[in-house]
Amino acid sequence: MNIKPSSECKWDLLALGEVMLRLDPGEGRIATTRTFRVWEGGGEYNVARGLKRCFGMRTAVVTALADNPVGRLVQDLIYQGGVDQSHLIWVPYDGVGRAVRNGLNFTERGFGVRAGVGCSDRGHTAISQLKPGQVDWEEIFGREGARWFHTGGIFCALSETTPQVAREAMECARKHGTIISYDLNYRPSLWKAVGGQARAQQVNRELAPYVDVMLGNEEDFTAALGFAVEGVDKHLSKLDPANFCRMIGQVLKEYPNFKIVATTLRNARTASINDWGAVCYYNGEFYQAAAREGLEIFDRVGGGDSFASGLIYGFLAGKGPQYAVECGAAHGALAMTTPGDTTMATLAEVEKVMKGGTARVDR
Repeated sequence: MNIKPSSECKWDLLALGEVMLRLDPGEGRIATTRTFRVWEGGGEYNVARGLKRCFGMRTAVVTALADNPVGRLVQDLIYQGGVDQSHLIWVPYDGVGRAVRNGLNFTERGFGVRAGVGCSDRGHTAISQLKPGQVDWEEIFGREGARWFHTGGIFCALSETTPQVAREAMECARKHGTIISYDLNYRPSLWKAVGGQARAQQVNRELAPYVDVMLGNEEDFTAALGFAVEGVDKHLSKLDPANFCRMIGQVLKEYPNFKIVATTLRNARTASINDWGAVCYYNGEFYQAAAREGLEIFDRVGGGDSFASGLIYGFLAGKGPQYAVECGAAHGALAMTTPGDTTMATLAEVEKVMKGGTARVDR
């Protein structure tokens, strides 16, 4: 891949997506709790935040918020994450949310045999109403410059207009030589009322020709792009990449523009004990991160986004595909040891885990 040098660009990465307020009942349950802790989060934003907070890169987000106290709380959390807000769009609030509102994401972590639960409340949010022509992409990609652009299937599921905005951004990014990554991130709940898998596949297949780096697991490629694995072995471990590698062979025949295809490999023994790994296709070769069996999970939300930010860092920093996939896997593993959607890890901690460092106390 031909990644533009940092000296030519204001941003190492720019993300496009919704930033929601996550309400977390901690060790309790949504339906019975009396208190919530709040975090900010969103699939595309989490990648930008991880690159800033853990890896020290210059990142920005294009998003929209309703201008009320909830929106200002989300803004304050973004400030803490360090992601630039100069392209954040504020939408006037009508007093009760009839016309526009901010997205809420109620998420409980799960434990043992009790799976995690997510309950989104994000209809007619500010970002879902974004339309082509509202963002000056020439300013971002032409005059400011961005080395990498990231968006995904969650943003594109929000409304009829969000895929159009994503395409507009991708066309401009490609014109200016910016690398484009896309996380399929298929969420049945987001597509349920607007056409289901058929609509998801239509949207994602229209955008896929613009993508350089495609992220997603086997289920994502099947549900969101319509690929099926020929000769799939149902007995293979989730940490064995053989099925994914077979699928990539088919995917690349249809989308030769994909320069990188990557995924996490996860086997959830319980909500709090997972087997965890990752694999990356690049330049005709597959690169795999060492599997971590029996990984203890504190909060699994955002593990895949943290994998993506670590992977992207590896390529932006010129460290090569093997480092990138190992960095992504280690960062994702660390992100799932802390609460909230976003990383609390440092680069030193990531590289320690990559080298096989133990969990002995650092003093």
